[in-house]
Amino acid sequence: MAFGRLRSVSRYRLYPTPAQEAGLLEHCGHARFVWNLAVEQQAWWRPGRGPAPGYVAQARQLTEARAAFGWLAAGSQTVQQALRDFAQAMANFFAGTHRRPTWRKAGVREGFRIVGARGRAWEVRRLSRRVGEVRVPKVGWVRLRWSRPVPSGVKSFRVTRDRAGRWHVAFAHVPDPVPAPGSGEAVGVDRGVAVSAALSTGEMRTVPGLTPGEAERLHRLLRRLDRARRGSNRRARVKVAIARLKARETDRRKDWAEKTSTDLARRFDVIAVEDLDVHAMTRSAKGTIEAPGTNVRAKAGLNRSILANGWGRLVTRLEHKAPVRRVDPAYTSQTCNTCGHRARDNRKSQAVFRCTACGHQDNADVNAARNIKDTAVGRTVAARGGGAVARPVNREPQPVLLPA
Repeated sequence: MAFGRLRSVSRYRLYPTPAQEAGLLEHCGHARFVWNLAVEQQAWWRPGRGPAPGYVAQARQLTEARAAFGWLAAGSQTVQQALRDFAQAMANFFAGTHRRPTWRKAGVREGFRIVGARGRAWEVRRLSRRVGEVRVPKVGWVRLRWSRPVPSGVKSFRVTRDRAGRWHVAFAHVPDPVPAPGSGEAVGVDRGVAVSAALSTGEMRTVPGLTPGEAERLHRLLRRLDRARRGSNRRARVKVAIARLKARETDRRKDWAEKTSTDLARRFDVIAVEDLDVHAMTRSAKGTIEAPGTNVRAKAGLNRSILANGWGRLVTRLEHKAPVRRVDPAYTSQTCNTCGHRARDNRKSQAVFRCTACGHQDNADVNAARNIKDTAVGRTVAARGGGAVARPVNREPQPVLLPA
């Protein structure tokens, strides 16, 4: 498995003043306007109409638009990076790795990217132990929380605003490699709903969600949102409060995935997971009018639980940091890891596994994780022709695509 030294991102919290926030919002509006125009041009294209305009043609059109419209010329010329992002998004779509780029809505996908001219690194400076500053064109020095050292020589960064009103800056850089332990150890990871990740070592890892008090507050806010009149100030305030709770839950899930993936990458040479299509598993079961779905509410609850446990994010971050082997998930939860007997009755409940043949008893998720590990190690040994787990020569991080 090859590991390439490409870009990753380090994100920091921004704290702009009210005047700076107005400037940042203006940048976001210009970038969103340019992006949506590019989406409209691409949507207009049909076979027989000729090729859709590419980045060079769109950049020329943007120059003409900036000369014709004063409000667009008043903003930063770095808005052109939205066209580069769109060109990369279309390239990813045609490559089959991403979906087709869609419209951006105000307040939902706010952000813009800044790239240094002629490869020049942008200015970032530290003011105190926990405070730093980054210079944004036509906005000035904006304070950020110095939660960790900022990568040196950064040549591009992205400023974003989430629904909770929080601003962040993400610097693109080459990440440091995660050191391999060199012990030849392997581990199996079974992802579940009750337990987010069960390891073949017997460890249980669970995503920290909202506390009971926060969950109750979210429930009350959702009921208040239903009673609020659309377009009212009260409804807008409730939506912001809900977004803040949701953002808190998302941050905890991301933090858990980062810490868990880094810990596994440092402790084990090979990590085995089930080859699950999380996107297909969390697809809606509503169906159509002609063919309506069944058990829609139960399936919707399962989808929320899968997404809340970060199945996809955990494996994605593991693949960025260490060799990951995907194995066939069939019957891993019904097969005894001790004697190999497979039966549906082996799994007595969500948590209890008791083999009907040899009587072996274990946690059902841990038993499945051990089956995943044995399957991955067995394939590796067969491929190597020896008794050791195959390891790559280079443990540098895998490519991480920057968001468009």
